[in-house]
Amino acid sequence: MRVIHEPPAGRAAPGPWKARAVEALTAARARQRRMLQGLPESVLVQQHSPLMSPLAWDVAHVANQEEQWLLRALGAPALVLAEVDALYDAFRHPRAARCQLPLLTPAQAFAYADRVRAAVLDFLARVPEDSDAPLLRGGLVYGLVVQHEQQHLETLCATLQLMTGYPYQPAARPRPRPGRAAQGEVYLPGGPVRLGSDAPWGYDNERPARLAHVPGFLLDSHPVTNGDYAVFVAAGGYTDARWWDPAGFEWVRAEGIAHPQFWLPQEGGRWLRRRFGWVEPLPPDEPVQHVCWYEADAYARWVGKRLPTEAEWERAASGLAHEARGQPWGEAPWDAARANLDGDAWGPSPVGAYPAGTTPEGVSGLFGDVWEWTASAFQGHEGFVAFPYREYSEVFFGTEYRVLKGGAWASAPVAVRNSFRNWDYPIRRHIFAGFRCARDAR
Repeated sequence: MRVIHEPPAGRAAPGPWKARAVEALTAARARQRRMLQGLPESVLVQQHSPLMSPLAWDVAHVANQEEQWLLRALGAPALVLAEVDALYDAFRHPRAARCQLPLLTPAQAFAYADRVRAAVLDFLARVPEDSDAPLLRGGLVYGLVVQHEQQHLETLCATLQLMTGYPYQPAARPRPRPGRAAQGEVYLPGGPVRLGSDAPWGYDNERPARLAHVPGFLLDSHPVTNGDYAVFVAAGGYTDARWWDPAGFEWVRAEGIAHPQFWLPQEGGRWLRRRFGWVEPLPPDEPVQHVCWYEADAYARWVGKRLPTEAEWERAASGLAHEARGQPWGEAPWDAARANLDGDAWGPSPVGAYPAGTTPEGVSGLFGDVWEWTASAFQGHEGFVAFPYREYSEVFFGTEYRVLKGGAWASAPVAVRNSFRNWDYPIRRHIFAGFRCARDAR
């Protein structure tokens, strides 16, 4: 990839944002209550995994962040004492220790969230929509808070998946019929590509938008499926060091890893999987999920390919600069016919189930179903400026984290775009991540 030092063509100025903010805040809170309603207090306060917070901690943390950024940062008075801020500071207390804190009870946490939301909506009515203040320009701070809440709802999904001892069985949207996904690869010609974003609700790690030259390459037309990955497992992929990054193979041997998380081997080579509160046959036509970066990288080597870079993934989603599009399918906003997002499916859909979401060049499933691991480490783009605080992105830059793209079934549309960047350690498997493969053009 070669950066082209030329500003990308600007998009139309954003329109009024207040209605969007109210709609997005309301949708996020309604989703939270759907997910958690009916759960007993013992489940809400329990530490279900050392990787995750108690469910009730997330409820109050989201409310506290909303109070800090949509009230106090904009000049409104505080609703709680500083001691509450300290309890719900994600950097002050590691997840595994949060259940030991004197937290709000679930009832208190939900009441606090309701109190904050009422104050925020009242205050929002008095905020000028045309303000040029950095936090308010285009409704930036409202977009950040909405996305923060939806990202924590995805975290809640991961906690519920890790939970054992309670039969959590949400009402899922009906499973789509298996699709007719194109097989094989798509050749994507190289050229100038518009990467990143300066959109009003974009995060600092997506900025600035820029042009870069991405060489031509081949990309799988859809994510790797459970059926594809089961062949790798059956072929002894987890015992052959040839396919693994050395650190990854050491992890596999130390942890006794032999298949994706939540897979359950059966006699005769059959597989089941645990999905929340039930066990079911492993669907071979769904994208594989709950695989870490090391597993994705090993599979790609096994088939003679590699993981795509972040720039290659964005090139597939956006097209070349002269025909750049806002979503993989074009400029139309997301709807349920284009990608499996918003969390109500409670799992991936069969590959090819959303032909309306396919790119003009024939790449499907770039949004939704599973996050896709890339080969790229999480770094700031040239010209990066931390805003509004360093702890969202900058403190994570380096080689320890790998970038994921495209969102999963548990992701909200408001937090999924071509330029959006997720990141995690290469050993993380509880997140809803899969991958697709790429290779150099010859």
